[in-house]
Amino acid sequence: MTRITAIEPAKATGKAKELLDAVKNKFGRVPNMMRTMAHSPAVLEAYLNFSAALAGGQLNAKLREELALLSPEMNACSYCAAGHTALAKTVGLSGDAILLARKGHSLDPKINAALNFARALIETGGEVSDADVQKAKDAGFSEGEIAEIIANVALNIFTNYFNIVAQSEIDFPKVQLGVAA
Repeated sequence: MTRITAIEPAKATGKAKELLDAVKNKFGRVPNMMRTMAHSPAVLEAYLNFSAALAGGQLNAKLREELALLSPEMNACSYCAAGHTALAKTVGLSGDAILLARKGHSLDPKINAALNFARALIETGGEVSDADVQKAKDAGFSEGEIAEIIANVALNIFTNYFNIVAQSEIDFPKVQLGVAA
C-alpha cells in the first residue's frame, strides 16, 4: 500500500500540471513515481532536470541504464528495479546484460569497471578509496565520466529512496529483487 499517493494528472494544477503534461508529451504516459513526486513540483522538476542534464552528458544511455540497474538491487527498490529493467530494454540491453548489470557485472571490461566503481560508491556511502578511483581511470574513464558515474549513482539513490519511502505502486512489469550477489 502506498504511503504517498500518486496525483491524477487530470486533477493536477499549476506547476504540477505543467510538469506532468510535459512528461506525458515526452513519454506518452506519466509513471507513478513522477505522479507521486508532483506533490512537490520542486522535487519533480529537480528530478527531471537532473535526469535531462545527465542524458546530455558523456555517458551513453546503455551505461546509464546499467548503472541504474545496480542501485535498486543494492537498495531493495522494487519500483526502480522494474522501471529500469523496462527502460534498459528500450536502449538495447539484452536480458542477459540486464541481469548481469543488476548483479553489478558486465562482459565488457570497461562497463564492468564502471559498475564496480558504482558498487563501491553505494557500499561506502561515497567513501571510495584512491584505488577505486584509479581502477575507473585505468579502465579508460575520464575524470568527467567518473563525475557522471557519481552523479548517476546519486540520482538513482534518490529515486530508490523516494520510491521506498512512498511505496510507489509499480506500473512496469515487476521483477524479482535479490539477484545481486
